[in-house]
Amino acid sequence: MASDHTSGERLIAWASGREQRKGLRPRDAAILIIVAWFVAIAVFGVVEHLVEPKVFHTVWLGMWWALVTVTTVGYGDVVPASTAGRIIASFLLLGGLAFLTVIIAMITGGFVARYQRETSAAGEDHTSQGMEQLTLEIKELRAEIQQLRTEVQDLRPIGQR
Repeated sequence: MASDHTSGERLIAWASGREQRKGLRPRDAAILIIVAWFVAIAVFGVVEHLVEPKVFHTVWLGMWWALVTVTTVGYGDVVPASTAGRIIASFLLLGGLAFLTVIIAMITGGFVARYQRETSAAGEDHTSQGMEQLTLEIKELRAEIQQLRTEVQDLRPIGQR
C-alpha cells in the first residue's frame, strides 16, 4: 500500500515532532542539512547535465559543480554557459544561501532555547529576576510619587486645594 505522504512531508513531520518533543538538537539540524544538500546536489547535477551536456559531460561533473555552487565555494572550473543553465545555477546558489541562513538561525535558536531551559531549571533565570526587580522599583516609584503629591497638596493654601 503506497503512502499518501511524500518523503519530504515525512521529513518535515519528523523534524516538527522531534522539535516539539525534545527541541531540535544541533545534531538533528546537521542531519537535515546533509540530507537536503545531498538531494540538491544530485538533482541539480542531473538537471545541469541534461540542460548542458556539452559543458557537463557526465552527471558526476554536474554534481561536482552543484556541490561547489551550493556550498558557495564557486571554484569556476566548470560553469554553465547557456541562459537556461545560468538560471538553474542562480536558483541553486540563492537556494543554498537561503537554506544556509535558515539552518544557522535554527541552530542558534536551538542553542539559545537550551541555555534558557538550563538556566531556568537551575533557578538562574536572570531575565525573570530582572523583571521582578524592575516591577519592585516601579511600585516604589509610584508610592514615592503619590507621597510627593500628598505633600504638595498639604503645602497649598486651603483655598487652592
